[in-house]
Amino acid sequence: MGLVRRQDGRQETGAPAGTVERRRRGRGLEDLVEQLRDPDPQARRWAARDLAAHPEAVDALADALEAERDPAVRAALLDALAAIGGERVAERLVPLLRSEDAALRNGAIEVLQGLPEAVAPHMARLLADADPDVRIFAADICRALPHPETPSWLAALLARETHPNVVGTAIDVLAEIGGPAELPALRAAAERFAAEPFLAFSARVAIRRIEESAR
Repeated sequence: MGLVRRQDGRQETGAPAGTVERRRRGRGLEDLVEQLRDPDPQARRWAARDLAAHPEAVDALADALEAERDPAVRAALLDALAAIGGERVAERLVPLLRSEDAALRNGAIEVLQGLPEAVAPHMARLLADADPDVRIFAADICRALPHPETPSWLAALLARETHPNVVGTAIDVLAEIGGPAELPALRAAAERFAAEPFLAFSARVAIRRIEESAR
């Protein structure tokens, strides 16, 4: 099988026929956006990778992500959006929390976790969403979201939440990232859900972990 020169000057094998010619004539923004619709997944993947250098391509990348079914291309699209970052990326990815496609939803969550400042304005709404699944996914974002307000957002959620699955997720995340300031909310949850053995136990475990780490 012939060798194909990569954009970094190295060579790789296995590129589909015609890929070199397509890459040589299509490196501008409009050409790359057009290649996101190419029937060849390798061309789509390369286009997504190159578009990471074009912040103005967020909507094109997000549109392509919503339609893409190839896992490698989807990963490249998510990587490009993560590299661009910013408020528009967060605006386009937040709605994917409602997707029925678990892989797409989890990919969006992973990118959002890396955009704390862009995601922060959305968190109050997400954690108060009418759909408990969205509240759960929002709590999962908090698990790895490096934002100073994350624990307090979860404590506020815990104080008002009634859905057992959401409560369980909030407790689980607070057990990992919570501090002494979140102990009152966890203690109140342990009392409020005393009739739910698993939730009460989880809250007590979270309380103990936080207390031990604070010593």
